[in-house]
Formats: sequence, C-alpha cells, structure tokens
Amino acid sequence: MESALEEIEFLALSPNRVTVLSALATGHHTRSELADRTGASQATLGRILADFEDRAWVRRRDGGYVATATGRLVADGFEELVGIVETEQDLRGIVDYLPTAAIDFDLRELADATITTPTQTRPNAPLQRLLGMLADADTVSAFSHTFNDQSLGAVQEQVVERGQSFRGVFSRTAIEALADDPRLRDHLRTLLSADSATVRIRDERIPLAAMVTDDTVFLLLRDTDGILRAGIDTDAAAVRAWADETFEHYWATATPLAASDLES
Repeated sequence: MESALEEIEFLALSPNRVTVLSALATGHHTRSELADRTGASQATLGRILADFEDRAWVRRRDGGYVATATGRLVADGFEELVGIVETEQDLRGIVDYLPTAAIDFDLRELADATITTPTQTRPNAPLQRLLGMLADADTVSAFSHTFNDQSLGAVQEQVVERGQSFRGVFSRTAIEALADDPRLRDHLRTLLSADSATVRIRDERIPLAAMVTDDTVFLLLRDTDGILRAGIDTDAAAVRAWADETFEHYWATATPLAASDLES
C-alpha cells in the first residue's frame, strides 16, 4: 500500500503530470500539443514523459506519445478519485444533515448537484429555489415528513391555475399540522379537491423531505431541530430512479386523503 500511495503522491504533486497523463489516455499527442495543453516548458515535459516511460504508463509512437493500458488505468482511477474528493468537498458542509440512512444511491451521483444553503441575506434560499422549480414544473411528486406553508401554497396555485399534476405522500403529523391551522386547512382542502392532485398519508414517519419536479430531484435538508440547512437538486438518472422507487414504496404503504377527511 505504501508503494501505491507514493505513486499517487507522485502524480498528485504535479498538475502538469495529471494533465499530460489524462491527455495521453485519450489518444496520441505530440510534445507540442502537450505543451499547448499544460503551458509547461519542453524541459519539464521531457522529465514528465521520461518518468511516465519509466513506469510504463506511456510509450512513444509516430513522433509523439500515447498512454499504455496501465497508464489509462491509472489516469481513469486518478480522475475518479479527484471526482470523489471534489464531491466530498461540496458535501462536507452539509454531510451532517444528509439522510444517509434513507438514501441508497452512491453519493458520487451528487457530483453535479446544485447545493443551496442559507445566507445572511437569503436565509430561505433553499426553499426559494424549490419554490421556483415548483412554479415551472408540469408534474410533481413528493414524499416528506413535512409540508410547509409556502410549499403547500405553491403547489396549490400551480395545480389549480395550471393543472399541474401532483402526487404527494406525507407523514400523518405533517398533514395534521396543516389541518390544525384554518387557513392552511383551506389551502389543503382546495388542493385535494383538484382533479390533478392526489395525496396520501402515512402513519409511520417518512425520514426525509424530497420532491421530484419533472426530471429533477430536490432534497430539503434540516437539522435535528427542524431548521432548514440546505437544499440539493439534481437530474442524475440514478438519483431519479431512487426517488421514483422510494416514492412508490411510501405511496403503496399510505392511505388516501380526501378533502372530506379534513375537519372544519
């Protein structure tokens, strides 16, 4: 293992080495082409290429260089490692709020996700991003332990005014909290009366808050005190597949809710 770590360190200590190996892993390049890519001097490139030849990562061919099979293996593995670390850096500040026990997709699927966190000037930034997505969506599905005032209002407006298709399954406590407030109960009753909206409730708590707006999955992350800490949205296919499967599981284990079920 120590030897492997030394090789990783050798590559990682020089961005030029990484760039050269990645370029050669894609195909044949001359030294001039590599110089254009890296901005490195010919002397520096000569040392890099000689080091790579010593490791059998590259070979000379047709006046230039190309990666060997093992060179491509190292390049691909290093690129994957860099991607993992970059994703970890993005998630580092919010990892304590990720519902990792309730998600079973690889966190690498969040590499291209948009992470929205509250700021001093925009403390509600994650929710505002979600509301913007709800306003543009034609179809929405939700599974959540909460259904707050603003989300309910946004969904109700889009369902009633645009015929947005909405299916939601919520923890019973979330619906009871809305029903206890006369104004929110009226909004919920209006939503339930719409032809394009269907809601179910689940006695067992749903351990996360997620919405799928068209092809985008949005996760609202809260701390143990219920304070909103971040929002993550992504259109990664694996995350969408997880969201669809999870929604259908909760949907199948929930009870339909009708407007007539709400107490006045």
